[in-house]
Amino acid sequence: MARVRKPVVEVRRSQRRRRTVSAYRDGERVVVLIPDRFSRAEETEWVERMLARLATREERLRHTDAELLARARRLTARYYADYVDLVAPASVRWVTNQNGRWGSCTPDDASIRISHRIQEMPDWVVDYVLLHELAHLIVPSHNARFWELVNRFPKAERARGYLEGVSAAGSAMVLAE
Repeated sequence: MARVRKPVVEVRRSQRRRRTVSAYRDGERVVVLIPDRFSRAEETEWVERMLARLATREERLRHTDAELLARARRLTARYYADYVDLVAPASVRWVTNQNGRWGSCTPDDASIRISHRIQEMPDWVVDYVLLHELAHLIVPSHNARFWELVNRFPKAERARGYLEGVSAAGSAMVLAE
């Protein structure tokens, strides 16, 4: 049985923080933010609680490439059934090297890559990005026919707005730093 390593935990106390506790992963370590007034026992209790919450959240987010491919196939059958011969991706996978785009498609080898950044987004946004990339297997460019295909998805406009909002918020944060 493999031993599970406990993460390195950094506890940061704040005089400004009154009741809230939060935690986030920073590389290999977990940072837990607590009020300064907490006792050592409360600190220990909250660190354990926050580690459990982070583990639960991260487990939910562990989507596999196989699940992503199956999802792409379901979407193809639902929205592009009349093009099922053209829409047969060879691979659909999560990638961590796409920070400037949500997904990409190479029609020549029928491979689709989806940015890991959308894993936490609502399902209908992930579906939209997948459908967008699947449409490139039919129409490689962003012409009118392409957008007709993408717009078969009822939440296409809403998903585009969501992604534009996320992009705008990210740009605003970069400018503020």
